[in-house]
Amino acid sequence: MKYYIIAGEASGDLHGSNLMKALLKQDVNAQFRFWGGDLMHQVSDNLVKHYKELAFMGFAEVIMNLKTISKNLSFCKEDIATYQPDVIIFIDYSGFNLRIAKWAKAEGFRTNYYVSPQVWASRAGRVKAIKRDIDQMYVILPFEKDFYETEHNYNVEFVGHPLIDAIADREQISEYDFRSTLGLTDKPIIALLPGSRKQEIKKMLSVMLSVVKYYPDYQFVIAGAPSQDRDFYDTFIKNANVSFINNRTYDLLSMSTAALVTSGTATLETALFKVPQVVCYKGGWLSYQIAKRIITLKYISLVNLIMDKEVVTELIQDNFNTKRLKKELDNILNPKTRERLFLDYFELEKKLGGRGASEKAATLIYKSIKTKN
Repeated sequence: MKYYIIAGEASGDLHGSNLMKALLKQDVNAQFRFWGGDLMHQVSDNLVKHYKELAFMGFAEVIMNLKTISKNLSFCKEDIATYQPDVIIFIDYSGFNLRIAKWAKAEGFRTNYYVSPQVWASRAGRVKAIKRDIDQMYVILPFEKDFYETEHNYNVEFVGHPLIDAIADREQISEYDFRSTLGLTDKPIIALLPGSRKQEIKKMLSVMLSVVKYYPDYQFVIAGAPSQDRDFYDTFIKNANVSFINNRTYDLLSMSTAALVTSGTATLETALFKVPQVVCYKGGWLSYQIAKRIITLKYISLVNLIMDKEVVTELIQDNFNTKRLKKELDNILNPKTRERLFLDYFELEKKLGGRGASEKAATLIYKSIKTKN
């Protein structure tokens, strides 16, 4: 079978690569053509565009890059029409993917969605387009199934969360080797996860670094994103007493005592490693003002959304400042807070449905194509 997959972010690259591996177990003759990143490229050579070329963060940034986005949409349609896949698999990245899905459905292509757009967070009216344009949706968050089926009368498949497999299957490294590689001492580690896009790193990292001086008994390590070069981080950390490691976030989290984490998939990854965290977010003023008016959720972090309560503290926009960050970091270093967080994290993992998300999705996708053919 021929599979065309579109992932536009680092997390989509991770989930896409694991799905591709699972599809190859189902379909030894599987052929892939895809938009994604280095992880997907390790599975197949047919990378069309890297997500580094696609990552525009916030409403203002999208508006500024409308011409580029329009060109990418046109090119994607032409590429799909030339390739003639048996199925198109969309992975999150809703602004782009839902536009392609509308065209693809009208052209008669089979459309599957793996990792739902966050329509439950804002602009729920997009569900109408999903019901019209997507043949099958595979969701990875437990509350999404109820959202689609109960609230919108649209049947979806809950396959569990692929991060559980990604974390369990990672290559292990000893703590001694990890600390030796970075030249770290035996002090406890506090991880800094400032995001993956340049715009958010610029806004997040300087505030995160502002608390380092208050914790001489700890050592801070920045998790560099695979999409960014070391030179970009050097402008922020040249005078800071911190270490840096690139593209090894899971190794870092497995060794960390606490973490300061930019809101996104990383908050869930941090929780699955059982690391107490403070969730942080600060966007551009215009983007934040727009988001504040259309997002209807009580929380922004996946941890709190899945648990439907405030498990981890969220510092958003003006609340994300040195004084508040220090206060909340002190709190998660407190033994009583940590004990409560660990219990909540274990309950969170239970809710995510266990291992095998990629395999379940791949089995269902392949079976649906065979049935159609």
